[in-house]
Amino acid sequence: MTPGADDADHGYRVMPEYGDYETARESFAWDLPADHHPAEDLLRKHDPDAPAVHHVREDGVETHTFGDLDERSNRLAGALESLGVSPGDRVGVCVPQRPANPVTHLACWKVGAATVPLTVLFGTDALRYRLADAEAVALVADARVRETVASIRDDCPDLADVVYVGAGSTATDAHDFDTLLADGPAGFDPHDATPETETAVMYTSGSTGPPKGVVHSHALWLGRAAAAHNFFEGYDGADTVVWTPADWAWGAALGGTLFGAWHHGHPVVAAPREGFDPEWAFSLLADHDVTHAFMPPTALRMLMTVEAPAERFDLSLSVLATAGEPLTPEVLEWVETDLPGVACNEFYGQTELNLAVGNRSDWFDPEPGSMGRPLPGYDLAILDRETRTPLPTGETGEVALYPGDRRVFFDRYLGKPEATRAKTITLSAEDVAGTALPAGEWFLTDDLATRDDDGYVHFVSRADDVILTSGYRVGPLEVEKALLEHPAVEQAGVVGLPDETRGERIVAFVERADGDPTDDDLREELRTLVRERLAEYEYPREIRFVDDLPKTSTGKVRRTSLREREDG
Repeated sequence: MTPGADDADHGYRVMPEYGDYETARESFAWDLPADHHPAEDLLRKHDPDAPAVHHVREDGVETHTFGDLDERSNRLAGALESLGVSPGDRVGVCVPQRPANPVTHLACWKVGAATVPLTVLFGTDALRYRLADAEAVALVADARVRETVASIRDDCPDLADVVYVGAGSTATDAHDFDTLLADGPAGFDPHDATPETETAVMYTSGSTGPPKGVVHSHALWLGRAAAAHNFFEGYDGADTVVWTPADWAWGAALGGTLFGAWHHGHPVVAAPREGFDPEWAFSLLADHDVTHAFMPPTALRMLMTVEAPAERFDLSLSVLATAGEPLTPEVLEWVETDLPGVACNEFYGQTELNLAVGNRSDWFDPEPGSMGRPLPGYDLAILDRETRTPLPTGETGEVALYPGDRRVFFDRYLGKPEATRAKTITLSAEDVAGTALPAGEWFLTDDLATRDDDGYVHFVSRADDVILTSGYRVGPLEVEKALLEHPAVEQAGVVGLPDETRGERIVAFVERADGDPTDDDLREELRTLVRERLAEYEYPREIRFVDDLPKTSTGKVRRTSLREREDG
């Protein structure tokens, strides 16, 4: 990892600029510094008077500089420390797109604590599980989730302090964010840190069992910044402005978009909003001269409904990046036709494994239906799922990734050593003989794909049952458990079925306890139950009442059979 030529202007960069893909693959090597603190990297290395975030509010736009955010996170760090937050602790961050979100992350890292990114869309069960599992000692949350937090607080024994952000957030059993900032110290000496220091616990849903806590170190943000540099094509232009509608609780939005931009010294637009309106989105892009935007595929498909956007809006847009689910070719065709001159780069990663595969249109032509090629700093193999050996070009197998530096991938699953061990496999020199692949520890993805002769990777399917809906990963077991809490439900099976807007829609097949085949009122009760228990995006869009569900010999619901029933 060599400093870029423009370091005098922007400070140390994790990813230099290369003229072409082959040179980047051959020349780039990770070389993480011995000491590394995100506060130094994301804030203090930049001009303190340069804009860092443009916060779009109902009463106008509020701009914070890198210096402003450094001081605000200093004050919060001092306040959290006075509350008893110590190095090694974990703090939940449940704040939407507003400056208080990154200020809290940075304040915690200055104290030496790790953070737990959470979305305000979480219901009681989802929030309770994550806070308790992470043993969070404090929570900084938007005032809108106060009732949810109050209902679960007694179930989180380690949660000593809650801080609310927003008007009217004062409470007798909690602290007010703005009051803590006002009372905190303007200066704070960050706790010593290295790339190996624990930075965050991010939760990811699987097809079986509860969500897993994915433990990362500070090296995560350097890995995300390097990837962002590539899928945003080097942030070309001096007037770069970055935006995403995605929740900053999502790793690609927090690390790849927000912190990736700050690593390179570019401002980000923060625009908290419930729901996504494509006309509003185009207006925001134009009004704030956004040049680089990360858009989940669902958002892109909704943008396609707006007629003649390039004619109706004065856009500065240069690059669109997207991830979360496979991008259909018609989206690329729409961008080329309706947004001439705008690049659209799909990329691929996992909560555990960073953003390791992608497209970059100034390096090579994006292949419709492909998630791209391995990014510099990573190798990719397609493995036979039985023999765990590399497959030849064109054959379908499991995607495995090899990082040039182990630290840019996750450290472990929280409290799940067996799952952690199962995520990796060692390929010997004999296993990779005859290929250009390195021997060593490789990481498994549970995603099936093929690779063509030109190196493009084409997603085929997931090996597990995780549902990808509107860019979110949803574990069907969580939804099933929530449905089973209703007394009228005997059994439930949840799958994802193809949906033109969301990629997949959540469909629940339900056996009724009373045998009644249908009831529209019950459908709405079940949707509401899941919304309240889990998250707004996890409720079943479609509920089908059935006489019986296909099951294995051990009584487990056969989700594959449910999908096959739909296909048939």
